Amino acid sequence: MNLSVRLLASVLVSWLPVAAIADNLAVSYSEDGRYYTEDDIPTFNVAEDGTVDWMTFSGFRRYHAECHVCHGPDGEGSTYAPALKESALDMDYYDFVDIVTNGRQVVNAAENSVMPGFGDNPNVMCFLDDIYVYLKAHGSGAIPRGRPPKKEAKSDVIREDEDACMG
Repeated sequence: MNLSVRLLASVLVSWLPVAAIADNLAVSYSEDGRYYTEDDIPTFNVAEDGTVDWMTFSGFRRYHAECHVCHGPDGEGSTYAPALKESALDMDYYDFVDIVTNGRQVVNAAENSVMPGFGDNPNVMCFLDDIYVYLKAHGSGAIPRGRPPKKEAKSDVIREDEDACMG
């Protein structure tokens, strides 16, 4: 096999995980201001001009209100808790929901980490999908660090759902 063919093959193989991630994040449909993958998993939508969907914007706000104290600004990590930026890309939606709701403890020779469960915190649970899509958007590089400068308007359905959840 000549050098150019081997090089091309290695480039293609190295892009396979990126392609799988992109397929896992691609918008398949939208409903009432929310975006979903073909597997009905919440995902983000960023327009060509940088406008983010409401859930991504809300996720940024909720993440920085509840999560960044431990996990650092923009999911970049801290000395206290791991970065979420990259791990959010690898984490299944249902695992994310389970860990945030119930917490997780990892104790072994290399680490000792405990994340409390937030299942009783409406400021997290009512906006869990928002936090998830924000972490996916940032982790994938679709949005940079910092507050998204432009956002879609909040739909009436999202507003009603938030009000009902928060009581």
